[in-house]
Amino acid sequence: MQHVKLIRGALCSPFQVRASCQLSITMTSTTSDQKAVSCPLMTKPSCQRLVSKDGRSLMRGSAPGSRETWFGALRDMWGTWLALRWRWVVLAFCGSFLLHWLLFAVLWYLLARVNGDLEVPDHDSPPPGHVLCVKHVTGFTAAFSFALETQLTIGYGTMYPNADCPTAIALLALQMLLGLMLEAFITGAFVAKFSRPQKRCGGILFSPQAVVCEVRGQRCLMFRVCNLLPRPLVDVCVSTVLYEERDDHELHQTAMEFSVDNLGSRPCPLFLSPLTFYHPLTPASPLNNAPSTKHFELVVFLTASQESTGSGYHKRTSYLPDEIQYGSCFTKVTSRYGKGRSKAESMRYFDTQPCPLTLPNTHTGDALEKEHVVVQINGEGSDRVE
Repeated sequence: MQHVKLIRGALCSPFQVRASCQLSITMTSTTSDQKAVSCPLMTKPSCQRLVSKDGRSLMRGSAPGSRETWFGALRDMWGTWLALRWRWVVLAFCGSFLLHWLLFAVLWYLLARVNGDLEVPDHDSPPPGHVLCVKHVTGFTAAFSFALETQLTIGYGTMYPNADCPTAIALLALQMLLGLMLEAFITGAFVAKFSRPQKRCGGILFSPQAVVCEVRGQRCLMFRVCNLLPRPLVDVCVSTVLYEERDDHELHQTAMEFSVDNLGSRPCPLFLSPLTFYHPLTPASPLNNAPSTKHFELVVFLTASQESTGSGYHKRTSYLPDEIQYGSCFTKVTSRYGKGRSKAESMRYFDTQPCPLTLPNTHTGDALEKEHVVVQINGEGSDRVE
């Protein structure tokens, strides 16, 4: 029985044509069994991504609810507060003031009970020798109302502390001091949460897919960024890091250079129209080491400044191997987008179209051999087909 075996002799690059990234094919005279396996970096990874598409970090340290997590949150209360979602911030805002009012309502009620003010039938005509601490606090509801009026400085005039009761004056000063501290913390936290750089740039959009095509006679990896904010941004800088999972399951980080047109490493001075960032796939590109990895993720960091105020803007996203389109390019931008353009309309700037790759694959470097097939018949002799 004759046995014909085709052996693949070239290494596999993550950005080669997928049809060329296949393993050996074994054929017999009686059966025909063909197996085609895509290049490992082109398959959908089973690993969790580090950064979501909208820029959120998906890495977690300790398990949720563990003691270390709670202790870490208490040690960094300000950072924990700013990291909370708005629903929890509003809940904490309302709950903190309610707890503050309830605490001092209990204290004012206890003061009235200890002083005997609750047994006085008429606070306008107290018994001789009895000094009222707070006028018209006859129950817990009245004590809660007095704590609320004191904190918010409403002052309806019915209830007020007596200057002849030193305990009431001390409690009043304590409530005002703690109330001012609470209001200062809540106000500062709200302002800080509103002014966070990553929350101000919701109108900066990254293309959902990156593409590989030929630009000015060279293969390039590209992604596009669109600015929907009603104000222009200046000094736009992009930094990218390639996170690779090596064979020893360690995370390796490599910086990659992306540029706009001929600006090189200099920042883009004005962010008006959609910007397309290029990375030439030269032999020195970090992506040449991709065949030795099991999984990689390209994380993109964008920073910019507002022209009028100088406020910073930060946005990030990431691209997995299956989010890179090989042999495609972005459609040309025919006009600038103006104010009032919706997000759905601006997503058309991220449309792609087929882009035939006519140039030789020069980015594979010397590490990749020329593709060839060795034919063996009955284990004797061999002919090389290139």
